Amino acid sequence: MNSHIRARRTRRTVLTTDQAMVAQVRDAVLSDAEPVTGARLAAAVQSTGRLLGAEGAFRTLDRVRAELQGLGPLQRFAEDPAVTDILVNGPGAVWVDDGSGLQRTDLTLSSDAEVRALATRLIAAGGRRLDDGNPCVDVRLDRFRVHAVLPPLSTGGTLLSIRIQRQRSFSFDELVASGALDTRMSTVMRGIISQRLNFLISGATGTGKTTLLAAMLSLSGHHERLVTVEDSAELSPAHPHVVGLQSKHGNVEGSGSVDLAELVRQALRMRPDRLVVGECRGAEVRELLAAMNTGHDGAGGTIHANSAASVPARLSALAALAGMEAGPLALQAANALDVVIHVVRAGTGRTVSEIGVVEMSAEGQLVVGTALRRNGTSSESGPSWEALAVKLQRGR
Repeated sequence: MNSHIRARRTRRTVLTTDQAMVAQVRDAVLSDAEPVTGARLAAAVQSTGRLLGAEGAFRTLDRVRAELQGLGPLQRFAEDPAVTDILVNGPGAVWVDDGSGLQRTDLTLSSDAEVRALATRLIAAGGRRLDDGNPCVDVRLDRFRVHAVLPPLSTGGTLLSIRIQRQRSFSFDELVASGALDTRMSTVMRGIISQRLNFLISGATGTGKTTLLAAMLSLSGHHERLVTVEDSAELSPAHPHVVGLQSKHGNVEGSGSVDLAELVRQALRMRPDRLVVGECRGAEVRELLAAMNTGHDGAGGTIHANSAASVPARLSALAALAGMEAGPLALQAANALDVVIHVVRAGTGRTVSEIGVVEMSAEGQLVVGTALRRNGTSSESGPSWEALAVKLQRGR
């Protein structure tokens, strides 16, 4: 027999044996309602009667813990501090993003049934149900944001997308040192915070909008009270006085939900010095703009957009969800918002590509004029630079 074939069969046999051992231990600790403790796990491993040795016993314990309390076979990726996203495209394709772009891993799950069982367990741990009646569900689990889609909505098997919130936040100086923004842009962004301008950070998914927002908020005065409103709690600015609010999905009967628009209204009653919406994605934009127009300056948030110039169209689409027409939106947004900061993900990493000023055109349209544009390792002034300079001098 070919030595390579023997090696593959040996690895497959070891893997199958490990899976059987994990299943045996898992079933043993779940056989009653007692809490799953380290002592019970160790006892369950010993009860199998197999001679594993110290290394084998520890490996089995880790895998059982991952099956019961973590991400199962995906846990090893979650333990890598560089990984921010884990994407499962059915049993045969597991991808991760470690900051350098998506990469396919060597992990292959046994079947779509295994992927579906993992997805179902994770969604259930978040208090929701994943089944044929609810084939698309997302939940928040501690530091994981989990989204799952079942066939036939997904054509290639069960899909699982996991975003990992890292506990470590980057400081503003670290972002400057990394090249995410140049010296001139960093000076302007410090001025945006110190002069309490209202701003939005725009960009596509995974461009670092939340990271930049947290770093900017960390520049706020320590006497200020920051109230953050998010769909999934991810903001963790290095600031001594931060209060976070997180939206709540309905239970399996569909009741008990609290959306971002309601949370913005609640946040206004909490004496915020700065009101921050982690991501504007719906009708809450009406409440945020209204707050900015009623004396709550220094507010900020993020929004999905392809460019700074496309932010007005995005705001118009979101405002339509709240029943706002284009004309009133333009007037309100022009008076409420000062600056848009656009971030992109290029080959060299995540960078601030543009800082724009929110203005009204001669035709009465909401526009974002370019004040600074990234050009290689430095930035150059745009046609709206003077307007931004005036705002930075006068403040709100």
